Amino acid sequence: MTHRAIGTLSGLLMALVVCVLAPSAARAHRPTDPPHQLYQMGDLTLESGQVIRDFAISYVTHGTLNAKKSNAILMVTALSGNHHRLDFLIGPGKALDPTKYFIICTDAISNGLTTSPSNSKAQPRMQFPRFVMRDMVQSQHRLLTEHLGIGHVVAVVGPSMGGMQALQWGVSHPDFMDSVVALVPLAKTPAWSVTVMEASRKAIMLDPAWNGGNYTSPPEKGIRLWRDILGFLAARAPEMYRYQFPNQADVLPWLKTQEDAQIPLFDANDWIYQTWAYDEHDVGTTPGMNGDYVKALRAIKAKTLILAGQKDLLNPEWEPLEASRYIRDVRYVTIRPEAVTGHASAGGLFPADVDFLNVEITSFLDVVTGHGARLR
Repeated sequence: MTHRAIGTLSGLLMALVVCVLAPSAARAHRPTDPPHQLYQMGDLTLESGQVIRDFAISYVTHGTLNAKKSNAILMVTALSGNHHRLDFLIGPGKALDPTKYFIICTDAISNGLTTSPSNSKAQPRMQFPRFVMRDMVQSQHRLLTEHLGIGHVVAVVGPSMGGMQALQWGVSHPDFMDSVVALVPLAKTPAWSVTVMEASRKAIMLDPAWNGGNYTSPPEKGIRLWRDILGFLAARAPEMYRYQFPNQADVLPWLKTQEDAQIPLFDANDWIYQTWAYDEHDVGTTPGMNGDYVKALRAIKAKTLILAGQKDLLNPEWEPLEASRYIRDVRYVTIRPEAVTGHASAGGLFPADVDFLNVEITSFLDVVTGHGARLR
């Protein structure tokens, strides 16, 4: 066995322990974590003209905003994730270092903390209006400008759907940030990803317990299948299982353990609504871009770092690679090209991937900030 194979096997075995103990990288809040905060902004008018009534955005912050308000970083989260989604990048000595930066970690519309079908009193369950990725961006923009008084950030950082929002930020508000860091993103959701999302929705909606969205307890059968489709097929690579399960039958009890742990983690209706937004994502449909994908990407002024997962079966890497051809100041990097961890390469599950991301993003932000000189 080569040194590379040994290293890959070691990383995968370590990840197995992590996966069993923490099925979701977006972990639950602990008493020692920064406190949840809510910005109640009243009604949020969506791009469609519909309104989310009594809207509140959830967030936490790390670090201290300096006097010049020049050290803020916005973190936007992934599909079904929360403000803990990039905790593996946050901390002293890490890429998002709270001794240097003021990091605002937001919760996306319909993630169960920000206003969602599961918690809205005015528009509960399937009465909730549909929204798009740009509505998420708008809610975050209002949080920063109206509530926190921040008119410019060092970076917008996000994984997966967060990376999609980060690119949308660059198009919608090109002068608002110095940089964009998009992990396993899409600039336009391809038909493949739409098909994956549709399969996950059908898994839920065809479960009789879903009951048109009016369930009294989680539609367990549908959630199990949704989690299998997304978390254990599309968001992983076949090679990951090769080393984790030399005896293929061992995957079945492991899979059930993962499903059991994940059933209570995210509301089924919240998932459906976020996936609809995922499907419709296309920076070219930004108002003023007239459906022109290339024009939209060329509008991004920020230094951009795209970090793609090799053999990503959820957000295929050919799409962000294509997008990178039209962004004026971009660095495109494959996350640990010697390994194949797919979409999960940005999930915080694999120590080697985490180390790689911390090094790459730290170096990138050092360039963006002039090694901290522009923060002072």
